[in-house]
Order: sequence, then structure tokens, then C-alpha cells
Amino acid sequence: MQISISKRGSVTVMHIQGDVDSSTYLNVIDKAQQAYDDGARNLLLDLSKVPYVSSAGLMALHTVARIFMGQPVNTKEGGRPTFRAIHPQQDASIRNYVKLLSPQPAVMQVLDVVGLSQFLEIFSDLEIALDSFTAPAA
Repeated sequence: MQISISKRGSVTVMHIQGDVDSSTYLNVIDKAQQAYDDGARNLLLDLSKVPYVSSAGLMALHTVARIFMGQPVNTKEGGRPTFRAIHPQQDASIRNYVKLLSPQPAVMQVLDVVGLSQFLEIFSDLEIALDSFTAPAA
């Protein structure tokens, strides 16, 4: 898996290439934490080149969202406590900080099945995704 970071105005774009699974999910979390520590507050995750996301990958997406919400995270605990921490009222604001770009169909299906697509705004167009960070809430 490869991760690169680019900056588009006030938005940090994390381009992920390859599977996000138990052998790579910590890399995603670490890169996101580094971006946050460096001052990033708006994150667009480009998933267009991610063919597969495991349960560890889903945990990474939720952990990244919590980082960008300024909430404490514990990656050592792993999956179950993290998924139990998903709360509809508290995590509804995730969409203000972290958004997804172009997940592949298999990844999108997984996001739908586990319900993360309810919390994360998903875009197929880069410019629309970037503009959504500054657009007033509807």
C-alpha cells in the first residue's frame, strides 16, 4: 500500500493506493495523525485506488475521523471497542472534517453494509468534494 498527501487550499487530500487491511491500516492512521499534528483540519480520503477494505481498514477510517474531530483514539485496542464507539448523534459531525472520494464499488458496498456511509460524505468528483468543505451546511 502507498499513501501520498497533497494540499488543495484548506483541504488535505490523502491518496491511498492498495488494500487497507490488517497489515496496512496503521499506516493510514499514522499518516492521518501526522497530517492532523501538522495542522490539517479538513481531510479528503481518495479511495479510488483502494480495491479492498477489511474490518481493520474500516476501523482505520473511523479512527481517522475521530482524529480529525479532535477526539482521543486508542489504536492498540483495535476493532470491537472502536466500532462500539460509533454513535449516531456524536459521530454525525464526522462529515464536517473527513470525506471520501471515489470508493470502488466493492469498498462502497462494505461502507454501506457496516453503516459508515451514513457518517461519511462520499463524492465521485474531486472539485465538488473540495468545495463541500467550505460550503454552508444545508
